[in-house]
Parts: sequence; structure tokens; C-alpha cells
Amino acid sequence: MKLERLAYEPGALVDFYEAGLGALGALCERTWHDRLQVVAEGQPAKLWNPEGALHEIELHFVSADAASARNAAREVFPGCPLTFRLAEVLRPLPLALDRIVLAGEAKPRPPDPAVAEKLWRAQFPETNRWRLTAPLTLDSHFSLVALARCEIQAIDQHWLLHRLAISLPGGEQDEALARELSFALADPQGLPAGDWPSAEPARWQALLRDALESELAGELAGIRVRQENYLRRELERIDAYFDHYESELAARTSRGKPESKVKSADRLAAARAEHARRRADQIARHEIRVQPHLDAVLLVAEPAWRACLEVERTHVAETVEASFVPRARRWIEHQT
Repeated sequence: MKLERLAYEPGALVDFYEAGLGALGALCERTWHDRLQVVAEGQPAKLWNPEGALHEIELHFVSADAASARNAAREVFPGCPLTFRLAEVLRPLPLALDRIVLAGEAKPRPPDPAVAEKLWRAQFPETNRWRLTAPLTLDSHFSLVALARCEIQAIDQHWLLHRLAISLPGGEQDEALARELSFALADPQGLPAGDWPSAEPARWQALLRDALESELAGELAGIRVRQENYLRRELERIDAYFDHYESELAARTSRGKPESKVKSADRLAAARAEHARRRADQIARHEIRVQPHLDAVLLVAEPAWRACLEVERTHVAETVEASFVPRARRWIEHQT
């Protein structure tokens, strides 16, 4: 889920700087509605000097339509580098894995078997036969939610913020959970029906990377078209210049003296090498680089119903372990 970019509001940024710098140990005092006096030493002072020496400054949070020249050291404005540095410092390393249990029904009831079968067949249309071999039992379904800040380096630089939600253990994307997580209620007891899954950083990283690539596919398609157009024009310009130069050089060689033909051949070889170098340089300049930054990782547990099923697929009977997630009204097939 792509999160919309917040509009620039000086008042909200004053609150963010005051809380953020205060959490890092700096002394902050508002001297005016758009000004913040800061006295910092150590880690917060490194925002202005790498040594972390004692630093005192009054920050001015200018309006978005201000036309005067900007001073990045003491002014905060849209796209201010100081804001990015403060966000990076506040980001904990390594990231903590937070956990939350979503609240379910006060008196949970299993779904009607007919409804459960209908939803299974809609999700797995290749199933010919479906039968519960045991009553549904209360269980927990786990998902991994991550907040990913993406920097796309191209002709134009882009900053995007995505909330990713994937089901565990398979890694299927859960767009509904990513969209509705802000409105979800937590279980006051905070205990899932089963044990929390063990953390698998390497595997979860691969699953999140695949989910992020899928999320960015549409955004990158438009950027790629613009990059290709820019690159095509640059390559055509370079090719036209060197083709004309090589043709002119070849014409001079044909009319010159024998001893000058050796020099012309060397010039022609140098021109061709430079031609190839210029093309390679432009191709490298027009590459698209995506640098993701994970800002938060959350492990979510929610009520589910575990089932043991007998199904028939492509005329082959098999026993399947699966969980039904009431929130999403979908089945999660367990890996065996």
C-alpha cells in the first residue's frame, strides 16, 4: 500500500523536531510559533557537526511559499536535508520486531461449513471434492507488516513510503491488512492462540523484497519509459556526432599522403573507443536505482480457524492443513 505524502505544515514539523530532538537528549524551547531554540551535544549535535560538539541554534520553519534563499543549516523547508537526517537518527538500528494481537469476536464462532467450502472453492477453483475431517479449532494467523521508505534514483529523484503486509509463512500479500491496520483494534490480553513464530530475518527479507518489487512495478514502469526516452535522445546525439566525425576523418584519410594515413587510423581508433565510452557512460547515467529503507517491522497475530481437509485436485485426493482467516474471509494453506 502506497502511503500518501503529507502536505508540508510548519506547525507539525515544529512538533516533530521538538519531540525528536528531545528524545535524543537535546534541549528545545519554542521562541515563536515557527521557531525552535535548540541546544544539543553528542548524538543530536551530529546533525550539524560530525564530532557531536556542543551546538546551539535557532531553527526557523519557513512557509512553503517563501521566496527567499534557503539556509539548510538553520531553516526547515520542504525537502530539507536536516529533516531526512533527523529521521535517520531516530530510526533504531537494528530494527526492533514489535508484536501485536488483533482483537476478534468476544465469543468466537467457527464459520458455517457450507460458507467455508464456498470460499475455498472460490479461492481454489481446481478443487473437485472438499470435506472437513475434524471440527474447526481456534488458532492464530500471523502476518508481517513493514514500513518501507523507498528512494528511487533516476533523472528525477522520487521518495515513496509503502506499508507492506504479507502472510506467513508463504509470503502472500495482504493488501486489506496493509490498508486497514490503522483502524484495527488490539487484543488487551495480547496473547495469540499459539506460539509466536520464530524470527527468520533472511527469509522475511526475501519475502518483503518480492512484495516491494510488486508494489513498485507500476511506479517504475512510468519512470522507465521516461528514462528510455532520455537515453534514446542522448545516444542518438552521440551517435550522430561520432558518425559525422568518423566520416569526415575517413574522407580526409583517402585524400591524404601515405604517412598521414597511419595517424588518421590512430585517430579513427581513438574516436571509436571514445564513442563506445560515451555510450556506456550514458547508459550508466540512466540506470534506475531503488534503495529501500525499512523503518518499522511488526508481527501481527489475529484469530483464525484451523482445519484438516480432504480435497481432490486433478483427480488426486490429498489431505490438507489450512487456516481460515475471518477478517480476510480467505483460506491460508499451510506448507508441508
